Amino acid sequence: MNDMFSSTLPDFSRNLGAYLTEVTGSTATITALARIAGGASRDMWRVDVAIGDTQQILVLRRDLPTIMFEGALTRKQEYEVMMAAFKSGIRIAQPRWICDDAAVLGAPFFLMDFVPGVAIGRKVVSSPDLAPAREHLADQLAAELAKIHRVNTIQHHLSFLPVPRAGNTPAQEAIDQCHEQLQQLEIDHPAFEFALRWAEQYAPRQSRLTFLHGDFRVGNLIVDTQGLQAVADWEFAHMGDPCEELGYICLRDWRFGSIDRRVGGVADLEPFLRAYEHYAEVTVDRQAVQFWEILGNVRWGITSLAQANRHLSGKEFNIELASLGRRSAEMQLEMLRLIEAWR
Repeated sequence: MNDMFSSTLPDFSRNLGAYLTEVTGSTATITALARIAGGASRDMWRVDVAIGDTQQILVLRRDLPTIMFEGALTRKQEYEVMMAAFKSGIRIAQPRWICDDAAVLGAPFFLMDFVPGVAIGRKVVSSPDLAPAREHLADQLAAELAKIHRVNTIQHHLSFLPVPRAGNTPAQEAIDQCHEQLQQLEIDHPAFEFALRWAEQYAPRQSRLTFLHGDFRVGNLIVDTQGLQAVADWEFAHMGDPCEELGYICLRDWRFGSIDRRVGGVADLEPFLRAYEHYAEVTVDRQAVQFWEILGNVRWGITSLAQANRHLSGKEFNIELASLGRRSAEMQLEMLRLIEAWR
């Protein structure tokens, strides 16, 4: 079949219909296709399809021609992670089918159920229609994170997940990755070097090692008027310190303008942590959460520079990549502000 990145929408529809007919054993006819906005790292489509006598709405998630973020899981691995999450009772779109054959649609892809709601971060934190949902969203997020961190990776055969290298704590692993990324960029950056030296000094020495979503934040959550409906985008799942995710959701960049609400622009931190402690039945080290918020800004700031470098080096002309480089300065200011306020 043709490479669907360069062929026509009718070809895409016909090939996808043929694939669904094969895997379901019933005649599948695509009735509507629409690209879903907001997917920076993957190609996302809403698929309305008639399978036999049944009308279904699915979402297709497919690799893009170029790799935007290094280290992400493959589509098959992400599918397996999502299936484990679904079986563990986490709010997630049910995965349906996985296809590794690039000849079908030009790249590996999988299909999952469509979950109605809002995923655009700025709308989640500011839409008047979602104001009632925001009142209890922090509690729902805490409950889902507690379930995520209990996923049994052995039971679900997730041995492919990234883990800290031998002798490394999760924090040291993250710090080492930052140093490696700066070396690859071949830049000397005083602000990041200072922040990483600080991180070496104050990194948590002990932590739990659990399954992590890896990108748990507003923007990867589907919300409607009733609250959280699904956790999306599992391609950065890995093994690490659960405090990493408790700090990550606090990054200023994920508040989408609602700066005074530290948890994703929707809630205050302490009630969120108390709710997580209740659902996870653990005591959270507040200082560790603060550390991971700082290191999260460091990592995201360096990653933003790396994405801008893809544009500036001529590897890929992309305005979104260029804009990420500009925003790195915002993360640098935030990490320095938080270091100054440490303790």
